[in-house]
Amino acid sequence: MSSARRNPLNAAAMHGALILYTLIALFPVFVILINSFKERRAIFREPLALPDGESFSLIGYQTVLKQGDFLLYFQNSMIVTVGSLFFILLFGAMAAYALSEYRFRGSLLMGLYLALGIMIPIRIGTVAILEMMVATGLVNTLWALILVYTAQGLPLAVFILSEFMRQVSDDLKNAGRIDGLSEYTIFFRLVLPLVRPAMATVAVFNMIPIWNDLWFPLILAPSEETKTLTLGSQVFIGQFVTDWNAVLSALSMAILPVLVLYVIFSRQLIRGITSGAVK
Repeated sequence: MSSARRNPLNAAAMHGALILYTLIALFPVFVILINSFKERRAIFREPLALPDGESFSLIGYQTVLKQGDFLLYFQNSMIVTVGSLFFILLFGAMAAYALSEYRFRGSLLMGLYLALGIMIPIRIGTVAILEMMVATGLVNTLWALILVYTAQGLPLAVFILSEFMRQVSDDLKNAGRIDGLSEYTIFFRLVLPLVRPAMATVAVFNMIPIWNDLWFPLILAPSEETKTLTLGSQVFIGQFVTDWNAVLSALSMAILPVLVLYVIFSRQLIRGITSGAVK
């Protein structure tokens, strides 16, 4: 990075590559947003043109709000996403603190075992997970999704947070112990505030896959009362006829919360990534 700063050509090339990647990443979002405000014919006639007085239409948003129970789907997605992130950050931070702070027999093997969870996709165990949820009576409940997503996100959370917690000063923790603080107080009041950038990084990395997931809601919670936003949007996609206005409008409304949360956590995310790179 220092050589890139000294050489203007390298810096310009780096910034150009980053700008190009950003444009490529945002292009599908831009296409979805502009076409959600068009009538059906304009979507296929000029998909890249901005909506004008002739092509502008809100029929897609009206269909989503009338035909599908969008508010219920949105509420279910929020409950599942927020609940999963809460447990991922809570249990992941606790496990990371234990692995980074205490040395015990089998700690290395436990760390390697958790690392396997990053390499092996959880969808491989879909059949076993479904059997477990049926046996416990959790099918068609939001708890089934929260538990699965928590198990899915914990390995990455422990891996990231443990590296950051190893950098927390031992003198600070020992000073807390000398002052009579319990381990829980040291963890919640001294350690967690210092690893907030890392927790924001973990939250963003897990939030988007959970919010956009279609696989587990379709298998574990397909009932009308427990449908998530991604699954609920499928009602507008038929075998022979697809209501593209409604599909694009539903996708636009689904993108908005993710963008808002990313903007909120972006500073902490950047701090977490850059500090992790320096370490």
